[in-house]
Amino acid sequence: MTKLKPLPAIKVIKILSKIGFQIIRQKGSHVFLKHPDGRRVVVPVHPNEKIDRSLLRKIIKEINLSREEFVKLMKEV
Repeated sequence: MTKLKPLPAIKVIKILSKIGFQIIRQKGSHVFLKHPDGRRVVVPVHPNEKIDRSLLRKIIKEINLSREEFVKLMKEV
């Protein structure tokens, strides 16, 4: 199993966009994304900071994706 590495928020948003999520709004430093099937997720965007592994795991769980699928998408982006 490949370990998750901290990622910049922009890269996480690109990965989510690749699987169909669209940005619906932004409030402050939080970007809200929605998938056509109704799934929603919030990604915090802070300059010069990366999203740590624990938050990445929560985001992956929220969008009903396996860690392996996320890592595969991460390598493609």
